[in-house]
Amino acid sequence: MSSATLTSKGQITIPQKVRQDLGLSAGDRVDFVRLPGGGYAVIPASASIKSLKGIVPKPATPVTLEDMEAAIQAGATRR
Repeated sequence: MSSATLTSKGQITIPQKVRQDLGLSAGDRVDFVRLPGGGYAVIPASASIKSLKGIVPKPATPVTLEDMEAAIQAGATRR
């Protein structure tokens, strides 16, 4: 288990092995998530925009600008 010491300014240095395991580097942000048992988890909050590539699948058939405009108009008129 890794540990760190809290400074008088409330800062800690995340141990190198933990940074490597989480894929963290200088300038990255982390979130502290409260767990049901009262502890906390440290979660990387920043990722490269490149990591989002491929998250949305390509449509089976290409969508034209006209199709997009029609869908927008249809959605706007439903309200």
